[in-house]
Amino acid sequence: MLHTLLLPVLALISCLSSSTATESNVVTCGSILKLLNSDYSFRLHSHDVKYGSGSGQQSVTGVEQKEDVNSHWMIKAQSNELCERGEPIACGYTIRLEHLTTKKNLHSHHFSSPLSGEQEVSAYGTDGVGDTGDHWEVVCTNDKWMRDAQIRLRHIDTGMYLGMSGRSYGRPISGQMEIVGLHRPQHGTRWTTAEGLFIVPKDKEHEHEEYAHTEL
Repeated sequence: MLHTLLLPVLALISCLSSSTATESNVVTCGSILKLLNSDYSFRLHSHDVKYGSGSGQQSVTGVEQKEDVNSHWMIKAQSNELCERGEPIACGYTIRLEHLTTKKNLHSHHFSSPLSGEQEVSAYGTDGVGDTGDHWEVVCTNDKWMRDAQIRLRHIDTGMYLGMSGRSYGRPISGQMEIVGLHRPQHGTRWTTAEGLFIVPKDKEHEHEEYAHTEL
């Protein structure tokens, strides 16, 4: 009899634990993270080094080192919109990614990239303010962007997918890989979250903010 009564209770506890784990695994607005390319295992990176061709804007590259502080990006809503800190990012939602060190946004436009001739990807803006070229759609298969899921980022203005060309730079950024916009969701366009400071969605009954972080 006791065993029969306990079964529904245990099932409820299991369900609640699973729900809590799922919520803490969601990528949210205001989170600071590193994006890892699933095909090349390089992290999305930027630095105060400008392209010598194309737009001449701040370059965006891929790096292999997980400890590099110039690989942190903060998730924000698109221009002229707000998303609450801790608000889950839905698949299909339009975001901006602000480079934490230089406060420029991940950007693309109709310039050719320096190595492969694909579409250039740069970092653009001042103190986090840029233009519509900073807008990226989160393309994923769940209802929400999950930290352990592979996603793609589609550039709103041009329809290109954020990716890696597979080509590497020489000096002064030897070994870093070219980041580009690609026409199709092909090899090199899959991304997942790596290290970061993730804001856990707020419990509606509590006001305080919680964080889940991995080694930065």
